[in-house]
Amino acid sequence: MSKVEVAKDYVDEEVSFESFHLDPRLLQAIIKLGYEHPTLVQTQAIKLSLDEKKDIIARAATGSGKTAAYCIPIVQSILSNQQDQQDKEQAEHSIHAVILVPTKELSQQVYEFLNELTIYCGKVVKLLNLSDSVDDDLLVSLVNEQPEVIISTPSKLVTMLEKNKKLSLTQLKYMVIDEVDLVVSYGYSDDLEKLTKYLNLKQEMQMFLMSATLNEDVAELKSKFCSKPAVLKLQDLADNSKELAQYYIKTNELDKFLLVYVILKLKLIRGKILVFVNDLERGYRLKLYLQNFGLRACVLNSELPLNSRLHIVEQFNKNVYNLLIATDDSNYYDDEDLSSSKSSKSSKNSKDSKNSENSKTPSEYSASRGVDFQNVACVLNFDLPTSSKAYVHRVGRTARAGKAGIALSFIVNNKDWGKHKASSLASARKDEKVLARIEKTQKKLGFELQPYQFDTKQLDNFRYRMEDSFRSVTKAAIRDARLREIKMELITSDKLKRHFEENPEDLATLRHDKAVSKVRSDRNLQDVPDYLLPKAVRLDPKKITFIPFNKSNGKTSKKRRRKEGGKKVDPLKKFRR
Repeated sequence: MSKVEVAKDYVDEEVSFESFHLDPRLLQAIIKLGYEHPTLVQTQAIKLSLDEKKDIIARAATGSGKTAAYCIPIVQSILSNQQDQQDKEQAEHSIHAVILVPTKELSQQVYEFLNELTIYCGKVVKLLNLSDSVDDDLLVSLVNEQPEVIISTPSKLVTMLEKNKKLSLTQLKYMVIDEVDLVVSYGYSDDLEKLTKYLNLKQEMQMFLMSATLNEDVAELKSKFCSKPAVLKLQDLADNSKELAQYYIKTNELDKFLLVYVILKLKLIRGKILVFVNDLERGYRLKLYLQNFGLRACVLNSELPLNSRLHIVEQFNKNVYNLLIATDDSNYYDDEDLSSSKSSKSSKNSKDSKNSENSKTPSEYSASRGVDFQNVACVLNFDLPTSSKAYVHRVGRTARAGKAGIALSFIVNNKDWGKHKASSLASARKDEKVLARIEKTQKKLGFELQPYQFDTKQLDNFRYRMEDSFRSVTKAAIRDARLREIKMELITSDKLKRHFEENPEDLATLRHDKAVSKVRSDRNLQDVPDYLLPKAVRLDPKKITFIPFNKSNGKTSKKRRRKEGGKKVDPLKKFRR
């Protein structure tokens, strides 16, 4: 893992990690990670957790060190507990902490961070990522080894608890729900309810509820899991965005493609660019469209295998790619954002609508939340998100760790929506309403979205090129690109590569020419009987290279040849006429 970068405004320079009296092994790992001083959220969380044994509900900005804020107390507690057991000659492994996250990507990132944090005490602190892409039977055996820390999505943990009766959480010391508002919005509420049956909530178990934004849904979790929690409302997301310039462009749907072409081709924005779109097909359409102009981009979406998604983010962070098109699957309509929906629906209907929308969200994936994008110069909202909350988290991918960044959003005018069907997107119909909500929210935080100034007449010189490229990106091309990308990523996956080397017959499952449905047909239709073939083929098929389908079996009369210029004619051409 690279050296950790944290915004200077968040660092608590008056405090050192030594002042927390941490285990030397943990302290050495923290120094190796690159931390010099704890951040504000880390200072408060570590003290309240270790000294006062408090439950913690924390709202802190992206890049403020929330992951370390709960991981450090957990590891320190495990090491202290192990030392006490050794003194009593009772040392043994047991499940000490469970960390719940909304996505597999975030699960992997937390696992990797804990690996770095326990680099000098790995034998004492065992870790298990339940969201890892391994066989369930193997996971059961790994769980039975009683790892100290389990990282998982709520649904995966519930599934494992139901399968493995030996897995017990009644002696749990720590439980963390990271990105808690996203966990709720992803529809994990039922899984969290099921978890309460496996927990001993009356015992001294410490809770961490962490997020960059907290909403009313957290209050229910607070009453269910927490007892007299300490609520930390540290700097909001926008406080980390003092160097963030926010712009918008009002346009029509087709001209969004013209704008992105001009901006990228003329390099009007320098540095790494993270482009957000609202659905899978949209991402591939944009990739193929830009590809026509020699602009290379990679796509990131929930359809790709987990290992591929993690590798794409890793390569992007290493500057291998400068342009990444991410599908934001966390989009959902929020009554808080679109106030007009409140007046038209009862609170019950609103709740049902929200649950319905959540059910459409792709499973356990979001590019705008949890994924650690580094050194992003610009977040380009090619498709505007459907809520102000989603906008905050998208733009939070840039202007991190005290660095400057730009957020540029394309807004479709309501009067122009639906006029160009090929480029139309359903969510764009409410762009102007969402923009009004975003502006209102940002104004409360002391920030302003400004119109991006440019000469629209200069765009006309590029319009015909845009239209040619856009027409070439058909639905068939998009479908083929999606299939080809998935097939390529599956084959290049290291684990599957080894599997196919050992089981080459399994490659047949990746063929795209298989029958997709059963239909009534005669088996004999697959063969061609001799009587249907031309006579010349039946006589001597080896000597014949071309068989004209006419009565003379290839013997064209002199009169006919003179009429047609003395050339032999392919009868199939006449047939096509």
